Amino acid sequence: MSSASKLQFKSTTYTGLGQGPRVIVMGATHGNEVCGTQAIARVMAELDSGALHIANGSVTFVPVVNPLAYANNTRSGERNLNRDLFPKEQPRDFEDRVANWLCPLLARHDVLLDLHSFNAAHGEPFVMVGPVDNDGPLEPFRHMAAERALARRLGVRRFVTGWMAAYGGGVQRRARGDAAELETVLRYGVGTTEYMRSTGGYALTLECGQHLDPQAPQVAYRAILNTLAFLALVEAPQPQPVPFDEMEALQMVVVHDKLDAGDRFTRQWASFDPLAEGEQIGVRADGSPVLAEFSGRILFPDANAGPNQEWYYLTRPNPAFGREQEPSR
Repeated sequence: MSSASKLQFKSTTYTGLGQGPRVIVMGATHGNEVCGTQAIARVMAELDSGALHIANGSVTFVPVVNPLAYANNTRSGERNLNRDLFPKEQPRDFEDRVANWLCPLLARHDVLLDLHSFNAAHGEPFVMVGPVDNDGPLEPFRHMAAERALARRLGVRRFVTGWMAAYGGGVQRRARGDAAELETVLRYGVGTTEYMRSTGGYALTLECGQHLDPQAPQVAYRAILNTLAFLALVEAPQPQPVPFDEMEALQMVVVHDKLDAGDRFTRQWASFDPLAEGEQIGVRADGSPVLAEFSGRILFPDANAGPNQEWYYLTRPNPAFGREQEPSR
């Protein structure tokens, strides 16, 4: 195991002569998700050699966001960095120290692309996208059109929205009206993209494929280049959006908790497995069946969840996604 006291943080910024947005691209927010790290190294090598040139704005690369988890080849160092991501006056763990460095860095930028991979044995890449524009208390936002326009140009066809709304609904059920507990636990749902939006920017999490998929670094590399081209940081043809008839857009609707250690799934579910209304998903400890309340797809099933923790999410199609008016360029 690596000693945290020997570690350091690193970011590299390339700035063009022209005006443009300030973009930040990150890898290894989770230490065993290295496709972003590899893709960032490839793009930086092209910038350093002159094969690629930043003409406008700036791009900051953070190849390894969590160096402790990366050194240990584990998802987390001492906890999940992508939860409760806020600066801490009294940091308690290594991830708090990452946050105290990372959060001010995010706040100095306009756009975040956070590159991840997933553990499931199979599945295609997908992008997690933020909410519609709103002034609500959960996740106020005003860059929906710009964020979704960029999402459609990353090179993937599957889009997922609704994380904080679904997560917050689950938190409200668990809190049972306790306002202090509700606020504390809702903060736990804030990761890199949620924090970036809270500072006035917009952000996307791209899940590039399975951890060891040799194509995942290529997915990440293409997404970086498409981002730089679409936002006009480099002088390159504009990437085309994925056509509407090829898109699969899903809205996270509800999260169901594991209520007892004896709750179990009836099969080994994987994210995006389809579900029919009334199909059995699991069995509660008391023997009662757990059924899908509507047709859709399951997301983030966690057989190892503890009691009163998120067990699985349900999604349904989101046909309106991407059809909103895109910002003029």
